[in-house]
Amino acid sequence: MDERVDQTEARPAAETVSRATPAVRRTSTGYWVLTGLIAAGLAGGGWYLWTQHATQTASRAAPAARSALGAPQPVGFATVDTGDIRIMLNELGTVTSLDTVTVYTQINGQLQEVGFKEGQVVKKGDFLAQIDPRPYQAALEQAQGTLAKDQGLLAQAQADLKRYQTLGRQDSIAQQQLDDQRYLVQQYTGTVQTDQGAVDTAKLNLAYCHIISPIDGQVGLRQVDQGNYVQTSGTTGLVVITQMQPISVLFSVPEDNLPDIIQRVRAGATLSIEAYDRANTRLLATGQLGTIDNLIDTTTGTLKLRGIFANPDELLYPNQFVNARLLVNTMPNAVRVPVPAVQRGEPGTFVYLIKPDNTVSVRPIKVGPVDGNYQAVLSGLNPGDRVVTDGTDRLRDGAAVSLPAQQAGGRAAGGAPPSATPDSTSPANPAGVHEHRRQPQGQ
Repeated sequence: MDERVDQTEARPAAETVSRATPAVRRTSTGYWVLTGLIAAGLAGGGWYLWTQHATQTASRAAPAARSALGAPQPVGFATVDTGDIRIMLNELGTVTSLDTVTVYTQINGQLQEVGFKEGQVVKKGDFLAQIDPRPYQAALEQAQGTLAKDQGLLAQAQADLKRYQTLGRQDSIAQQQLDDQRYLVQQYTGTVQTDQGAVDTAKLNLAYCHIISPIDGQVGLRQVDQGNYVQTSGTTGLVVITQMQPISVLFSVPEDNLPDIIQRVRAGATLSIEAYDRANTRLLATGQLGTIDNLIDTTTGTLKLRGIFANPDELLYPNQFVNARLLVNTMPNAVRVPVPAVQRGEPGTFVYLIKPDNTVSVRPIKVGPVDGNYQAVLSGLNPGDRVVTDGTDRLRDGAAVSLPAQQAGGRAAGGAPPSATPDSTSPANPAGVHEHRRQPQGQ
């Protein structure tokens, strides 16, 4: 009986477990359905946001694309004309004085007086300094005394020789005595000459006490003060004098340019040189080619040239670094364009040529030397053509352009505006010359 009771009580428990199992299975299926719905919703939202972003981007790009394809681009332009193009070499140079003298003392003594002011301009022969002359005056007097003594001895010997010669003709004295007297006269003659040399030396030393300028020029800073004892073995000197007018500029040019320079010089041409400051913006002086060196430097392949400058304002100073511009030749009536109009890219060197319908075309050109803000055009353009000078980065072949009314009016009047054809002497492009540099110059 107990066994039946246990079986009866155990059966409901099994049924309970059997009924609970389907509930758990239904709960798991609902979870995965809910997760799939959430994932689908997120994917749909992301797709919607992406399509909206793409639509907005396309709407913003559409006007720009329409503008690039059809809307005229505002540009600056210039009209091609003709003019002289200077072929110039722009090189680094050093100002060098044609005559530089360091004044040294030629005798030893105390510096009694300084007769110049620092920076003073002196002429040849002007008084510079005085050294104590008293020791050399005493030496001169002593030499003169010795000379007078020996001159007296020579005169006495000469008088005796005349008497001995008379007696010799009368056979009154021995021939040996006559010969000895003749030799004595020769000895005194040599002694007098030596004494005369000592006198001249003493006079020269006395003259050295009075120091004068050997050249015309400008004195520098005083190296020795008054009262010091100066010696010929000194290494500093008293003062340095440099010639300022005229003055020269030394610079080097590549040997490849030598044939053109020699050809012009042998033809009798005077090649002008302009000296600019270190920044290459200010013209300091204008001169001409003076000398061509006779040797090419094999280490650099360059040749030294010397330019001569009158330097009336003394803007050129010795050892000053300058930019020397040598005018080698001139291309008369050359077709030229402003430098900003010249572009370089895949077609090579080209410009954007403005057609009559205000569209542009890429026109390849062959260019020549640069002079200031202009560059020579050897082929590809004709006078009167219009080229773009500003706004080229937004252009392509066939693009439409709009021209400023002010520039268009200037062109109709027969000339390009000043902004389109800048002055070649403007400092905006100071180094716009046909350069042959061996190092970057920021030109």
